[in-house]
Parts: sequence; C-alpha cells; structure tokens
Amino acid sequence: MIIETSDTIDVLICDDSALMRNLISKIVDAAPGIKTCGTAMNGKFLVNKIPLLKPDIIVLDIEMPEMNGVEFLKWRKENNIDIPVIMLSSIAKAGSAITMQCLELGAVDFVTKPGSTDTSDLTTVSKRLTELLFSYGKLYAEKKGKRIASQDSYLKAMKVHYETEVLPAEKTDVKPIREHGKIEVVAIGISTGGPNALREVFPKLSPDIKTPMLVVQHMPKGFTKEFADSLNKICPLEVKEAQEGDLLKPGRILIAPGDYHITVEKMPLASICHINQEPPCNGHRPSADILFKSVASVYENKCLGIIMTGMGRDGAKELCEIRKQGGWTLGQDEKSCIVYGMPKVAFQLGAVEKQVSLENMADEINRLCLSN
Repeated sequence: MIIETSDTIDVLICDDSALMRNLISKIVDAAPGIKTCGTAMNGKFLVNKIPLLKPDIIVLDIEMPEMNGVEFLKWRKENNIDIPVIMLSSIAKAGSAITMQCLELGAVDFVTKPGSTDTSDLTTVSKRLTELLFSYGKLYAEKKGKRIASQDSYLKAMKVHYETEVLPAEKTDVKPIREHGKIEVVAIGISTGGPNALREVFPKLSPDIKTPMLVVQHMPKGFTKEFADSLNKICPLEVKEAQEGDLLKPGRILIAPGDYHITVEKMPLASICHINQEPPCNGHRPSADILFKSVASVYENKCLGIIMTGMGRDGAKELCEIRKQGGWTLGQDEKSCIVYGMPKVAFQLGAVEKQVSLENMADEINRLCLSN
C-alpha cells in the first residue's frame, strides 16, 4: 500500500559494508513514505554528501574507517547539524557501550544490525528501523516544509493494527473503585523516542524522592544494562538494570532487562521485582502491560502509572486497571511525543488521568511523589 502524499522522507545510509548498505536500502525503499536518497561508505563521505542530498534522516554505522560513527556525531555537534541520526549497532557488549555514547552525543535512537540468515530477526529489525525512520524523519522533514503523511496513514500502510480491542471514537471514562492512596511505587512504560525522553526527565527528578520506580523501555537484549548505567550518570537517583529478586529500594529506579518481563511482589519486610521470559505481550518483551498489571494488583491505589512516547498500544489496557484501582496515572501529551501511539490509546481508553508534556513530566513526578 502506498501512502498518498506528495513528499517522502529522504534517508541517507552510511556504512562501510556494501552488503549492509544494499540491505538497508532495500528495507527503506520497501517501506511506505520513506526512500533512500543516497549512501556513504564512511563519515567523511557522509559529511560531503549531506549538503548535496539534503537528507531528512541518517542511518549511521558505528565502526568505519577514516571517520567512524562517534567521530561523525562529534563533527555534527560541532557544526550544529540537526538532522536526526539513527545508529546501526552491534549487540556485542562493546557495541552497546558505544551505542550509549552515541545517544549522549545526539543520536536519537538505534537499531541492531540485522542478521543475514535469520529471517525472523531481519523482519523484526526492518519493522523497528522503518518505524524509527518515519517517526523521527517526519518531524525533521516537516520542519523543512515537506508534506508528510500522518502516523495513522503510515501504520495503515504498514498493516499495523491495534491487536484485540477497537479504539473508541471518543474518550471513554474509567471510574476508580477507591480514592487515591499514598504513592509507594512508580511504573513507567515507554517505547519509540524513549531513550532521549528518559534522558530529559531523569536528571530533573528530585534527589529527595524515596519512591522506588520501575521502567519498561522497549529495547533489545544486551543494551539495557549500558542504558541504565548511562542514565545513572545523569540522574540524582540510583538507576540500574533489574535483576531477579532486586529490592524496590527508596530512591532506586529499576530498568527492565531487554527480552525479560518485569513484575513486583510485596513481601512482609520488603518489595522485590521478578523477571521472566513468558511469551511477549502486545509483541513486546518486556511489556508495559505486564508491569502495569502487576503493579495494579499488588499496590492498588498506592501507585503511579506513567505511559510515554511509543508506537502501538502496549501499556494502555493495564494503565486502565491502575486507574480503576484508584492509582494515579499520567500520559505524555501529543505535542511532545515522538510517536503519540501508546499514550493516545491509553488516553482514549480513559486510562490517563492527566496529560503532561515531556518538559514538565519530571516536575509532575516530583510533585506527586513528594506531596503524598
């Protein structure tokens, strides 16, 4: 299916492997609304091609001769280039550490390099890459005056549909069965646009917060430890990748490991988290719905559920359950989302008590956690 619009999102691909350049070009050109405008074999060629091709977004390899991905991002920053960059990353430990460095240098997100023989892996990587390219490329292309199709049109063209429930035409209402209680835990679900969104929110959290937090960020296996470590450097609270049996300690933020769901259990002397590899939910593991369902069951009205930028509907259904139990709920607003998907579904289902901009999200968390 072709998106009916006059403009497409132009993608410039930079990788030293001719095979990879060809593969990524085919993935891009097969997707609706985006097309390859050119390729480069390393950062030096990329620097020269940017003014000629004027791309809306760049796909950038990390390991390249002459000028690698990190060196290009430093050049980009020094020259005030604001074209969004998606990193192509290896899943090796060194690759995950460098990927986090690239995010710190201004890359907007990353995708793991597809395997050449694993068809299911290639399909997963292709879907994630095209989602990222459309979402970030759309924002930049529209700043340039291009007329780009809506996110809904893109999803329809990609045949991505909400899974089991029909989204109501108008916002529905959820009636809590009890009043709000004192917040004992915060649960956050976030996806596309999440790495940079959390990098904006976490440094602004108050060091006085004693409420433990759990985060589901849709991210591949092998990256969440480095991601948590990078957030720990800029957040006044402790941030770590969750491990089986970790305590929900005051002032600690636990990030669900890639490829593992996370749940909570309240015990007589302390609360702990569990991680598991039960089947994906809404196509995701970890899943925000799994976390929210657990938190609603264990903490009822004594929790805060937050749903932020992301494609699809993960977390929306069980955020309704948090609100029904009397818990507090927040949703990121449309204007500040890279993708107003998960928060939109949650809002339409009546799960979101209050919509908050990304800029004000930390202040709202601080207010709620410190005032009750």
